Amino acid sequence: MTLIKSISGIRGTIGGKAGDTLSPIDVVKFASAYAKWVLESSDNKKVVVGRDARVSGSMVANLVNSTLIGMGLDVLDLGLSTTPTVEVAVTEEKAAGGIIITASHNPGNWNALKLLNEKGEFVSADNSLKILKYAEEEDFDYVEAKNIGLITRDDTYIDKHIDMITALPLVDVEAIRAKNFKVVIDCVNSTGGIAVPKLLRALGVEVIEELFCVPDGKFPHNPEPLTENLTEICGKLEAGNFDLGIVVDPDVDRLALICEDGTPFGEEYTLVAVADYVLGKTPGNTVSNMSSTRALRDVTEKAGQTYTASAVGEVNVVSMMKETNAIIGGEGNGGVILPELHYGRDALVGIALFLSKLASFNGTTKMLRMSYPEYHISKNKIELTPEIDVDKILEEIQKKYANQPINTLDGVKIEFDNTWVHLRKSNTEPIIRIYSEAETPSVADHLAQKIISDIKEIITFRASED
Repeated sequence: MTLIKSISGIRGTIGGKAGDTLSPIDVVKFASAYAKWVLESSDNKKVVVGRDARVSGSMVANLVNSTLIGMGLDVLDLGLSTTPTVEVAVTEEKAAGGIIITASHNPGNWNALKLLNEKGEFVSADNSLKILKYAEEEDFDYVEAKNIGLITRDDTYIDKHIDMITALPLVDVEAIRAKNFKVVIDCVNSTGGIAVPKLLRALGVEVIEELFCVPDGKFPHNPEPLTENLTEICGKLEAGNFDLGIVVDPDVDRLALICEDGTPFGEEYTLVAVADYVLGKTPGNTVSNMSSTRALRDVTEKAGQTYTASAVGEVNVVSMMKETNAIIGGEGNGGVILPELHYGRDALVGIALFLSKLASFNGTTKMLRMSYPEYHISKNKIELTPEIDVDKILEEIQKKYANQPINTLDGVKIEFDNTWVHLRKSNTEPIIRIYSEAETPSVADHLAQKIISDIKEIITFRASED
């Protein structure tokens, strides 16, 4: 059983002892800490709460809502919702913040609390640490009975979110409708099963085959939208009856696409295709994190615009997007961020923009994928003993490749013409994550193994010196 407390919130498995798992006691403690932070940060007492469909969601939501009103806050409960919908609702309702009850792509026995500020964005690292400190101290003042807050229910926000998407100038509903796309979707029996069919129909898509769209939280496969978890939808597309496959994770902030022949479009290329479409309509800058594909940079520079890499993490991507006035950005895990709508990964707006691109493209989904630069990412890690100084190893790697372009914003990223390797240390364990990208899988793997060999050589040399 697991309980993880970090600047990303609190996340854990359900069942077991308090302090070891995400128990009711831990939920109440953490919700109280968030409420204390809200009350200190703002005179606004409204907080938006929404959840994905996992089985424990109703229990956790009831605990969160009761705790927040017990601290004197008012709750707008969206019920079954999506992460981007809650983010949109915070700003639309002019709330002080929000809590999304979802463990994202984790299996069904997990749940989590994701915390938002008044902008509908994830709470900053500094404020997250403050909330964690409050939870540790357990110094909370609950209100008297006469001051208990109110809970208001509103299950219409997914519809409002979809209306906002279809109203975007970039979303070409008429062109999508005219194409008569045939689409198959996999929503892993979570809230995408509510939102995605509604969105597609609002976009004029009439032929929709729904796989796993009953929002009962009984995930039929590993809910992370990776190729190895998507065999059923790929099989449906292989039969040749559809134009596109669409897959979302349980809280609908990640988007994976499948070509008409059953081959993955590639989660790294979701953002690339969407950005290509946006750049073709509106000149501007782009941002993705340092471990995302170089293809976004290629597409951006081809459009005569500027690409910038951020540190890994949605908060960091959003910060860099604001700093560079980017018009589109996100992460290579299928996360699309369109500031015109809101600063958060949003699979729903990603679907609308991708279909707009596909409707304007003279060819199939597979042909669209083949029109982009071909890159392959190799993801590796090297486990180290606790006494090894990871920072020193990264410094030595930096020295070894000092003649190459190097970015040290988040670990060490080294560029070699059209290839790169990115080394990052884990914040919780002695591990170095090594991502490399090249035009073929073999070259990407070779580059990663070369860096791993360099690291082992550095470790051996330092050990001999000691």
